[in-house]
Amino acid sequence: MKDLAIQLTHHPGDLARISEALAHRGVNIKALAALTVGVDAVVRILPDDIVAARAALEAANIRFAEGEVNTVLIENKAGALASVASRMAAEGINLEAIYLTGIMDDLVEVAFVSDNPKKTKKLLEEF
Repeated sequence: MKDLAIQLTHHPGDLARISEALAHRGVNIKALAALTVGVDAVVRILPDDIVAARAALEAANIRFAEGEVNTVLIENKAGALASVASRMAAEGINLEAIYLTGIMDDLVEVAFVSDNPKKTKKLLEEF
């Protein structure tokens, strides 16, 4: 699974332009995170169809980067994320993005984008 990282101009309409381009190609957004720090803004999108999303953004001349996503189900309780994050830190894995992609009963599905997807995938098998 892949996600898309898009640098924004931090002006009204940025997200509309991106989401309209994706919608035009029938791409559903499974998860999204966006923030600004000073004048810099970025959005990370987890699309349901990376091929269609890539084509949509390219057609709209929207620059993006892709990241490999690994998911895990963890308990929906205090400290569960801390356990995963601590293990990643101990293994020298740097996180680039994290998404909450779903809640099922007492479990939370979390998606991670890191600087070492293979190592992350193997580590997440422990949980």
